[in-house]
Amino acid sequence: MPDTPTSPADQMIRASRGRNTSARSRVLAALLNAERALTHQEIAQRLDSQGILDRVTLYRTLDWLVDQGLAHRVSGEDRAWRFNASGGAEAHEHAHFKCTQCGQVFCLGEVSTAFAIQLPRGFQSRHIELSIKGVCNACAHRGQ
Repeated sequence: MPDTPTSPADQMIRASRGRNTSARSRVLAALLNAERALTHQEIAQRLDSQGILDRVTLYRTLDWLVDQGLAHRVSGEDRAWRFNASGGAEAHEHAHFKCTQCGQVFCLGEVSTAFAIQLPRGFQSRHIELSIKGVCNACAHRGQ
């Protein structure tokens, strides 16, 4: 019997040595296919057509994906968490753009946060967050 092809989400979950559940696979696939970071509600709406996934399961699944480095979360202007897929702890070392008009959050993978920071003696950086606030392309064109 030939190997069954697996989705990128399934492969990432297996590589993290985590148990591959339907919820984990579906949520990570939704994040991988997203063009921007999504709120809990937006993820639930995207998964609604695939069957019922209750709120608690979705929250727990997102927490697990973040803990495993398969996703990351960033707070939006409305203080709601937004989630996006990532390829491990190092993959989250990028900037975010937060639109002050529509509230969307975009990951800027091409903008590196690896700039030189002189920390006080004995301090060790574990995580850097860089957020750029402004108006996204869609909102800018609506204002013209």
